[in-house]
Amino acid sequence: MIEGAPGTVSQVRASAFELIRFAKEAGSAVVLVGHVTKDGSIAGPRVLEHMVDVVMSFEGERSHQYRILRSIKNRFGPVDEIGVFAMAGAGLEEVGNPSALFLSGREDAVPGSAVFPAMEGTRPVLVEIQALIVRLQSGATPRRAVVGWDSGRLAMLLAVLEARCGLNFSSAEVYLNVAGGYRLSDPAADLAVAAALVSALSDKPLPAGHVWFGEVSLAGEVRPVAHAGIRQREAAKLGFKAAVMASDSGQSVPDMRQHAVSHLRQIVDRVLGEG
Repeated sequence: MIEGAPGTVSQVRASAFELIRFAKEAGSAVVLVGHVTKDGSIAGPRVLEHMVDVVMSFEGERSHQYRILRSIKNRFGPVDEIGVFAMAGAGLEEVGNPSALFLSGREDAVPGSAVFPAMEGTRPVLVEIQALIVRLQSGATPRRAVVGWDSGRLAMLLAVLEARCGLNFSSAEVYLNVAGGYRLSDPAADLAVAAALVSALSDKPLPAGHVWFGEVSLAGEVRPVAHAGIRQREAAKLGFKAAVMASDSGQSVPDMRQHAVSHLRQIVDRVLGEG
């Protein structure tokens, strides 16, 4: 018997210890179900998270039919792996090809749309990044709204595009969305976001059949990222024909053309030169 108010650290530790002891003696798996706070972290004392072997989180927007099972901690394997499930009439069903799901319903030749091959652990997933630029009258305060990406990184990219490429976003509202409610933390998304922003600003669609990935520095340089070959192979499976990436990424893939860029100015020239 542990004295104290319900939910104290000592009670959580003692209860978890007894459950773990039972699991080891019985040779069975034990699943502890909890809830998360508004910022996505596990509610309550963090001691429980340290005692268990695996911490997994179910993510997904209520307005979408799919759910993502994400591994946050895994004592015996890799983290950041995901499983994608769709909510059907009989319950959750596994989605064998998440890339096709996140790109479903996508129209071709739409300004402000770029496809990014993200990496979730060792698994590539293609997602669509959407940007919208709305010009304001003088004196109005522009708004920046981001769904599914880091707002601070968007502010950095806008500053780089203005300072290094001569584009003007100061008098425009900027909206950025990762389609399907997907959340990105991969820094390789910089190039795809920049391409979507330039496309939306110029109201010109990006070249069809292209994927975009690369990290952008404050000087506007496009730097290589890991797993370039895996990203391209996943794109080729879904019918994409070209990849725009850093100059020294290497790793050529059959049926995929590589367009190497070293600076964001090349992206601006490429988009404004289309059509």
